[in-house]
Amino acid sequence: MNKHQKILHYIKELEVGAKISVRKIAQELNVSEGTAYRAIKEAENQELVSTIPRTGTIRIEKVEKKNLEQLTFGEVVNIVEGNVISGWNGLNKILNKFAIGAMTLDAMTQYLSEGDLLIVGNRAETYSLALERNCAILITGGFTCDEEIKRIANKKNLPIISSTYDSFTVATMLNKAIYERLIKKDILLVEDILVEDPFFIESHKKVRDCKKLMAETGHERFPVLDKQGVVVGMITPKDMVIPDDDHLNDDQPIHKIMTRSPITVSPNTSVAYAAHRMIWEGIEMIPVVENKILIGLITRRDVMKAIQYMQNQPQVGETMEDLLIENFQVKKEKDGVVYSGKVTPRMLSQLGIASWGSLNMLMTVVGTAALEKHRPVEMIVDNFTSHFIRPIQIDFPIDVRAIIIDLGRNFCKIEVVIQYGEQIVAKGMLAVRIVNK
Repeated sequence: MNKHQKILHYIKELEVGAKISVRKIAQELNVSEGTAYRAIKEAENQELVSTIPRTGTIRIEKVEKKNLEQLTFGEVVNIVEGNVISGWNGLNKILNKFAIGAMTLDAMTQYLSEGDLLIVGNRAETYSLALERNCAILITGGFTCDEEIKRIANKKNLPIISSTYDSFTVATMLNKAIYERLIKKDILLVEDILVEDPFFIESHKKVRDCKKLMAETGHERFPVLDKQGVVVGMITPKDMVIPDDDHLNDDQPIHKIMTRSPITVSPNTSVAYAAHRMIWEGIEMIPVVENKILIGLITRRDVMKAIQYMQNQPQVGETMEDLLIENFQVKKEKDGVVYSGKVTPRMLSQLGIASWGSLNMLMTVVGTAALEKHRPVEMIVDNFTSHFIRPIQIDFPIDVRAIIIDLGRNFCKIEVVIQYGEQIVAKGMLAVRIVNK
């Protein structure tokens, strides 16, 4: 275990809520402050710690993906650019819902429950009510509270946060953050499908050892690790055959014939990106590493099955593409599709006309939809060439027509045209690679 891994292990063993500093870790583990800083940043990427302004870095409980749409109070502090004035030990707690204190105390009671966040201005009478109901408090307008309220909040581990923004702005910021979480929930990551504890072979082993491992496991591809567990290569049957001979000497070391510097991905890599790399590079398996250490692997078959599964799941949040075509009507044609709709405000540029970026996205979405409706396949956009002929304004009715002009086993070309009445607004040529299942 190197110094970096040692620090990460130390952080994982800390209690939730414990404060962390570069100097403290450097002193306790006898490492340089630079090494400690890099390890803390890595721990932050792994959601083991969170850095909160004017509070410091604290150990947090990693939020599971199934609760990804929920925020912790510590994350709320960062979103509203707030300042924690009491209840630091409760920052890792999950926010149930938030309520704005814009009513009488009697009416407010029915809206507050344990785990809620009360957003309120300088209404001191509401603070005690929120703490009685085991709710955290977000005081807007930059106001604070008296010492007795702080003492109760510390005792109950309920954060009191102060933000300089007004209540409406704070609620809008939180709502946007939750909405973005809903979209992220739909993104499938490598960590969701990876095979843990995979078979591997060490670089100093011989060809005979690899052949024996292949016979015992039934697998043909293995990551190659050095003595520290770092992935340094990949070995396949192709590597054990040379053009002028049927096989290599069984005493040949693995490190001399392996494929060096293999493509690897991290657990937080999206499955879509991993699929793109696999198809682009023509590989069947990718090692999954964390700090260069092997933790699992993914295969092309697993990736394709995962993508198909996610496409059948209900969507929770809308992406830019969803918002762009939500008001368009679809009609299938013999060799393609036609999307009919209007230019909406979200498609406009600063000049008040449909932006070239939104039209490019629109043509790409319609082009891929034409292929999906003609032949349901997984695909990756290879290139897209577009030409814009005339501008169009808001509320102009347009038709986006995509026609498949060349369809092969692994490749497809699609022509996309945007029309306003009989006038051509833009034309594009989309080329995609088809992923074989």
